[in-house]
Formats: sequence, structure tokens, C-alpha cells
Amino acid sequence: MTDDGGSGRADAMGARCRIDIDTDGGYGWRLIAQNGRVVAVSALSYGEHGACRAAFEELCAGQQGLTGGVQHTPGGNGWMWLLRDRDGRATVVSARAYERHSTCRAAYERFRGLLAAMGGVTGSCL
Repeated sequence: MTDDGGSGRADAMGARCRIDIDTDGGYGWRLIAQNGRVVAVSALSYGEHGACRAAFEELCAGQQGLTGGVQHTPGGNGWMWLLRDRDGRATVVSARAYERHSTCRAAYERFRGLLAAMGGVTGSCL
């Protein structure tokens, strides 16, 4: 597990990206807000740390071209948001389920704004 290593590198809004190793040995990222809450997680697993970091940086740089929105959770008992790549695969999902559609939608809009703000930050995911 890695993070910014105390370097203080983060975007203007205080968010940071952290890369973790999953139980299968793959790498995934999570975006943590300034208040310490996990905002979003990668929906894909990557074979190498560098590939995961590069995927996050590409996401930030090219987020305008991604589609997404709010939908029911797989269990149907709440709401989640996600972003899809050009091939229709989910690449980013909300870190938690929401009870209300409106709350989930607001969280999705905040995430999109945060991602746009991070687009100009290099080395934002360690």
C-alpha cells in the first residue's frame, strides 16, 4: 500500500490518490477527499503499480470524454454512481452506496468536479 509518502502532493482541493494491492495481487486506486473519506475506487484491477498510477492519471486528464451516472446498486437496495470508458466498461465506481438518488447524484457531480480539478496535477497518485 502506498500514498503520497508525506510529500504533501495533492490537488488544490486537498484530495489524494492511494494505490492498494487487492487479495489477488492486483493494484487498484482509491481517491480520498481532504476530510479522509474515500470518494471513489477503481473498478478495474491492474497488474502493476505503474499501470494503476498511469490509469488514474489518464482518467484525470481525459475525464471529459467519459460517460457515467447514477444507477441502482447490484442488490437494488440503494444507489451508486459510476464512470464508463469508451468501450462501456465501468472504470470508476462510488466508494459507497447511497440511500437517496439525489444524494448520490450530488456526490457524482462533486466527484466529476474533483476529477476535473485533478486533471492538471501530475504525480497525484502514488
